Amino acid sequence: MPKLVIDAHRLVGPVPFDDLPEDPRPEMARLGIDQACVTHTLSLHSAPAAGNRALLERDDPRLVPVPVVVPGVPGTSEPSEPAEVLGWGVRMVRLCPERHRFDLTGPVALRWLSELGLPIAVDLDETSPAQLRALADRLPGQRVLLLNPGYRRLRELAELLSEVPDVWVEIGTVNTQRGVEWLAERFGAGRLVFGTGAPVMDDCGPRFLLDHLDLAPDEVDLIASGSLGRLW
Repeated sequence: MPKLVIDAHRLVGPVPFDDLPEDPRPEMARLGIDQACVTHTLSLHSAPAAGNRALLERDDPRLVPVPVVVPGVPGTSEPSEPAEVLGWGVRMVRLCPERHRFDLTGPVALRWLSELGLPIAVDLDETSPAQLRALADRLPGQRVLLLNPGYRRLRELAELLSEVPDVWVEIGTVNTQRGVEWLAERFGAGRLVFGTGAPVMDDCGPRFLLDHLDLAPDEVDLIASGSLGRLW
């Protein structure tokens, strides 16, 4: 069993057409998840500013806020400028370039990311390996946590990890047999991060997987929490 478990990808807030708990902490306690990085659903689906406000109002050390940032020219961004993000004192931000319609490697986004100097979390379906390689070329050292990579894209994922050293991968959807072990053997457990995407996605499966990985205990501890500490 890992010493400390941090879920690097969890949601809070309402979800359309579904009945989900607003408070993730009881389920976290049931599954032995000590801490979680959380993003508000409003920020993802409708109103980034309102969602970020609701997220930042939560005051519990078990819930680490990961607000959504939308880079843009004045009048189109959330928040109004990078300095406001830095004032939040957060460890990581989430970007949704497809959903919020901005260019991840465009001049405005690059300026924002350069000024922020923070790790970004981004869903693979919101970008592409090619765009992430371009981001690494244009902004060396930018740390990226890749969410929801799935298991059908392991070949693309392996190429990305081999070419871009500052990409970490969330394992929640890498649920093919020995898929996580395959990545750990080639790129090191220090590049893999435990996450679930709950409650929209299942958290029991990834939590069960974490306890049954065919890896050394120190490697499991890295995936459970240590790798995220290196990313931050």
